[in-house]
Amino acid sequence: MNHFHDEEQGGRQRHGSVSNYAANAGNPIVADTGRRRSSIVPAGAVDASQKDGVLNQRDDTLRKMSVAVPNLAELTSDAKAAAQLEHKMGFRQGMKLYPKAMLFSWGISLAVIMEGYDTYLLGNFFGLQTFARKYGHLTDQVKDGVPQYQISASWQSALGSGSAAAQIIGLFINGIVSERIGYRWTMIISLLLITCFIFITFFAVNIQMLLAGYVLSGLPWGVFQTLTTTYAAEVCPVSLRAYLTTYVNLCWVIGQLLAAGILKGFVGNSSEWAYRIPYAIQWIWPLPIALIAFLAPESPWWLVRHGRLDQARAALLKLTNAKANAEFNVEDTLAMMIHTNELEIQQTAGTSYWDCFKGADLRRTEVTCVTWLIQQTSGSPMIGWATYFMIQAGLNDSDAFSMGVGTSAMGFVGTVGSWFLMPHFGRRTLYLWGQLIMFCVLMVIGGLGVPTQTSGVSWGSGAMILILTFVYDFTVGPVCYSLVAELPSTRLRIKTVVLSRNLYNIMGIIISVIQPRFMNPTALNWRGKTGFFWGGLCACGIVWTYFRLPEPKGLTYAELDVLFENKVSARKFRKVDVDPWRSDNLVIVPEEDASSHEYNEKKL
Repeated sequence: MNHFHDEEQGGRQRHGSVSNYAANAGNPIVADTGRRRSSIVPAGAVDASQKDGVLNQRDDTLRKMSVAVPNLAELTSDAKAAAQLEHKMGFRQGMKLYPKAMLFSWGISLAVIMEGYDTYLLGNFFGLQTFARKYGHLTDQVKDGVPQYQISASWQSALGSGSAAAQIIGLFINGIVSERIGYRWTMIISLLLITCFIFITFFAVNIQMLLAGYVLSGLPWGVFQTLTTTYAAEVCPVSLRAYLTTYVNLCWVIGQLLAAGILKGFVGNSSEWAYRIPYAIQWIWPLPIALIAFLAPESPWWLVRHGRLDQARAALLKLTNAKANAEFNVEDTLAMMIHTNELEIQQTAGTSYWDCFKGADLRRTEVTCVTWLIQQTSGSPMIGWATYFMIQAGLNDSDAFSMGVGTSAMGFVGTVGSWFLMPHFGRRTLYLWGQLIMFCVLMVIGGLGVPTQTSGVSWGSGAMILILTFVYDFTVGPVCYSLVAELPSTRLRIKTVVLSRNLYNIMGIIISVIQPRFMNPTALNWRGKTGFFWGGLCACGIVWTYFRLPEPKGLTYAELDVLFENKVSARKFRKVDVDPWRSDNLVIVPEEDASSHEYNEKKL
């Protein structure tokens, strides 16, 4: 194996496969100009036996890779070393080796706080009388001797669906723009836009202007929803993936908790500042997050996809602390990224939205999309509308908003708690059992909505909403972010996540139309019985999860590529051994080794 001096690593020796790969690709850098070549030989010719049941690349995939990458043997060797290191790396080792990756990912993910904060405000402002008085109309209802105002169900739907529709547009734009200019600059531009759009909601003089503000704000929200998750998945090793991706959900919960606390503080305020100050607080976030994004390195996977290997190496060095692990070699990690990228090029050459629906990527798109859809259909609308629901269930405004704070706090505790479960149970198990428990809770909520509403029934409904929130944020809520970030191929990750989040938003538009009608006393007025509806949809999600959702826990992206290529059943993903470095019948060896074997299949 060729080695040469690397000044960036303080004189340490590094493997030269990446430099030879770049030289072979016509992109010379400081490198060994030997450009070591490889050959394909039958596995039996070099006694490359393996135990039964091990899954590999397909033969034709390996052949195409050998043509595309002349020094595939040494690149594979280095990539395999990096993968082996990641497999044996635990959580603490990952933290020590990737401390800056964690900090940058945490900082950029804070953008999701704004989305969680503002979406919570919208759903629960409907229960705030000062807000309803400004943007709604007087009804014939009287509560505690005070005439009640309501925003009509149609305008509630318009505000929710208008924002969701704009998020869909923002997401599609994000999938194209971020792939061209990078994650960092897409995030910075989006933060600049949200800073401007907050002015519209803050100064809104009527509900039409408020709608315009929410529609425009939806564009950058679409970016925040996916860019944070994909960045987290691409800057960390396998051992940290679940924690950094689910932290995105924690940020969303933090946004809700902040909004709930602020709304509780203003529930007794009868002036316009009861809703204007909560809008103004959003200006706190964009500048510090933009600064973090500016200082953060670009995703090394994005840089590899664009052939910027020097910048990818520099990004990895900026994300890691190489002194924390003597076995870590930045060249090996870079080789693993290049190998995975080349493997996916041979499996699916393109990177367009249309490529998400071709070959093995069709299944990956289906799994990712439905996984995020289940977040909406498993009962989360009951959580998002918790305060409004409890007011309609009979609690007074102060108690309802207090319960809203409790709901968000339970979500925070649940998300943090999920971090302790995922290493032991895996994503699929938590997703399935979470839905099963939520189904039971929704049935109870529905049952409490049948009898005449009394104080005891109202508090019982509120308690079940707290339990529903805890279970959701203990399982389905955070685990979803890990699944949707891990299951797509690396080359199509951003676009697959965009498609899945857009399906989520389309369902959000439907929810914004039907949920107000379920809850609004001037419409269907189902109140707690709404739980039966969401319970039925939750049951459908349970069936799909059991048969279609695979377990990505502990698998590298290359191993996932091989599992999807071989069409392995979702229930067997963690029960089979995977070797993504060879095919069933062929292996790749250095040319000098192949020359000694008469069974050499192809010399490059």
